Amino acid sequence: MNEHEHEPVRGLPDYLPDGEHMIWQGRPGWRQMALRAFHVRKVAVYFVLLSALHIGLHWAEGASLAAAGNGALWLITLGAIAAGILVLLAWLYSRTTIYTLTDRRLVLRFGVAVPMMINIPWKKIDSVGMLRHADGSGDIVFTLAAGRKMSYWLLWPHAKPWRFSPVQPSLRALPLVDEVAERLQRAIAGQTESGGVLTPITQTAGGERHTDTPERAPQTAAYS
Repeated sequence: MNEHEHEPVRGLPDYLPDGEHMIWQGRPGWRQMALRAFHVRKVAVYFVLLSALHIGLHWAEGASLAAAGNGALWLITLGAIAAGILVLLAWLYSRTTIYTLTDRRLVLRFGVAVPMMINIPWKKIDSVGMLRHADGSGDIVFTLAAGRKMSYWLLWPHAKPWRFSPVQPSLRALPLVDEVAERLQRAIAGQTESGGVLTPITQTAGGERHTDTPERAPQTAAYS
């Protein structure tokens, strides 16, 4: 689905069927998206170091510190513009994205220029992992069942970074990832009790949470 101008329920392609219940709905935080998807901090540091190098080289060649600083203004301006554009993109992606979890599926509604909506039933998801950062934000990463494929470039930035095969759809830059994980945990536990596909999320030694299908042993690959 590539349009949501007339979506009957915010973030969903249609009304939920009888018996299906929404367990959580939200969007990425634009600040977290700017830092971890668009890497604004790294870009800013790059231009600061480049400006410092420019000033240092000209000062070493005999230019006054003031003159060397004035010569680096164009780099500082360029860096500010680049960071500003990235922050704007992060805000736009955050404002146009809605993540929805129900007790039967994951729904991703996103897209700045081309609106898209993707439904992924739980039966097509093999495992779920969580990455938590020190500030309480983080990502929830889904591994699709064998034979299920998606386009990384179609999903970006709502996919685990630099994981092309298999592509892993993700709920990126969640401000309160623990809250979402707890709700998902309860839904998975309920599904397991009723003979569903996934087993509860467990805590691994690395601080990441992970859940797998009953046929597979838990994986402990670190998310970065």
